[in-house]
Amino acid sequence: MVDALERARAATAGSCASAPAGGSSAHAAGATEPEGASSALSVSAAMALAKGALEGVVVRLVGEVSETSSKRGYKAMYFTVKDADAALPCMMWMGRYKASGVDLAVGQLVELTGRFTLYAAKGRMNFDVFSIELAGEGRLRAQVAALARKLEAEGLMDPARKLPIPQFPLTIGIVTSPRGDAVHDMLRTLRNRFPVARVYVAGVQVEGAQAAANIVEGMRCMYRAGVEVMLVGRGGGSYEDMMPFNDEALARAIAACPIPVVTGIGHEPDTFIADMVADRRASTPTYAAMAVTPTRENLEELFCAHARSLSMSAGRAVERAAAEVRRCAERPVIRDPNSLLAAPMQGVDLASERLFRAIPASLERDRATLDRQRERLSRLLPEGVARELAALERCRERLLPALPASLERDRVRVGHALQRLASQGPGLVPRFGQQAALAAARLEDLSPLSVIGRGYAIARTQEGVVAKSVEDAPPGSALEVTVSDGVLACRVESARREDIEMILWEDEGNGDR
Repeated sequence: MVDALERARAATAGSCASAPAGGSSAHAAGATEPEGASSALSVSAAMALAKGALEGVVVRLVGEVSETSSKRGYKAMYFTVKDADAALPCMMWMGRYKASGVDLAVGQLVELTGRFTLYAAKGRMNFDVFSIELAGEGRLRAQVAALARKLEAEGLMDPARKLPIPQFPLTIGIVTSPRGDAVHDMLRTLRNRFPVARVYVAGVQVEGAQAAANIVEGMRCMYRAGVEVMLVGRGGGSYEDMMPFNDEALARAIAACPIPVVTGIGHEPDTFIADMVADRRASTPTYAAMAVTPTRENLEELFCAHARSLSMSAGRAVERAAAEVRRCAERPVIRDPNSLLAAPMQGVDLASERLFRAIPASLERDRATLDRQRERLSRLLPEGVARELAALERCRERLLPALPASLERDRVRVGHALQRLASQGPGLVPRFGQQAALAAARLEDLSPLSVIGRGYAIARTQEGVVAKSVEDAPPGSALEVTVSDGVLACRVESARREDIEMILWEDEGNGDR
C-alpha cells in the first residue's frame, strides 16, 4: 500500500498544471500548499487520484457481516463487515456473488478477497469483493446446512416417519454427560412430574471428536435396556462444542432408532441436525424431560375423562338392562305362566283320551290273537309229541341191539388196561413212595410244632397276630406264648431292640436252605 501511495504522489506532481482556477482560489484561502505541488486539484481529480491508489491494493480480510442490502434490480450485493474497532462497507458484483454459493446473513464470519475503491459521485469508499468464503463458525454452519439438505432429501426429516411419544412411559432412558447440569435438570424434572417412571442414564461424552460415537453407543445401551422413550441432550456451549450433534452418523442412528427419541440440546434458539431428525425436538434438556412426562393437570383431566366415560358406560348398561327387564316383564309368558304350558297340556289331554280309547281295543285284539295261537297249539301239540315218541322208539330199537357189542368192546379195553397197570404199577410205587417220604420229612421239618418241640415258643397278641417285633408288643400289653405242651398267658414289662443274627437252617438230606 505504501508503494501505491508513492505512485499516486508522482502522478499528482505531473497533473498540477491542468488544475482549474477555482482550485487555486480555494488553495489561497486555505492551508499551506504542499511542497512540490504547483497548484490545487479538483475534487474529481483528487478522487481519481485516491481511487487509482486504492485499487492497486488487493488484500484478504476477515470480518463479521453486520448488515446486507440486496434488492431486485441491483447489479451488486452491498453489505458491511466489522470487527471490534471498525466497520467496512463492501460491494460484490452480483455475478461473482451468485457464483460464490454463499448466502450472506447478519452475524456470519466471512473471509473476503478484494481491493479498496472509491465511488466518486458520493465520495464513498467501498471494498470491491472478488471472492467470499465463510470463515470459522460460518464455515461450519454452511457444512451443517449442506448436510441438513442432504438428509432432508433422503426423507429423514419427514414428519410421517417420526414415531409418536408414549403418553405414559414407565421406562425412560437418558443419554447425556454424567457431569453436566443437564442430567440433573432432567432427573429432577422426571422425578417431580412422573415419579412412577424408571429412569436409566447412559453417561457419555458429549463434546470432542469421539462424542458422536459415544452418544450412538449410549443409545444402543438404552435400546438393549428396553426403554420406551429416549432423551438425548446436553447443556449450552459454543457452536464448535455442539458440533457432535450435527454429526451424520448420529443423525442416521437417531432416525433409524426403533424407540422414540426426544432431543434437548443447548438453549432456546439452537437447532442442530439431531433436533431435525429426532421424533420430537425440545428447546432445552428440561423441556425434553417435560415433553415425555404428563403433567398433574393432564393426569387429572385423563382420570376425569375416564371416570365420565366409565360412568356413562355403566349408566347405559344399567338402562339397557332395565329396558330388557321391562320387555321381559311385558311378555305374555311372564304375565301369565299358564300360557307357556297351555298347548302342551292340551296335547297331553288329547293323547290321554286317545290312549284310553285305544287300550281296550288293543287288548281285545291281543286276546283274539292269543285264542288263535292256543287253538293252533292244541292242534299241533299232540301231533308233535307223537312224532317225538316215534323217533325215540326208533332210537331205542337201534340202541338195544348195539349196546351188548359196545359193552363187550369196552370190557376188552378195560382188561387190557388192567393187565398193563398190573405189569407196570409195581415199578412206579417205590419211586413215588420215596418222593412222598422226602416231602413228609421236609414238611415235618418246616412244621411250627416241630420247632416248638425243639424248645422254641410263638408269642401272639390278644388279636391272635404273631408278635414279630418289639413294636407289636409294647410294655403293658398281654401276650399268649405257645410252648411244646401248652399256652402261657404273659404281660410285657419292658421291651428293647437288639440286632439278632439270622440262622440259616440246612436240610442235611438235600442241602436246601
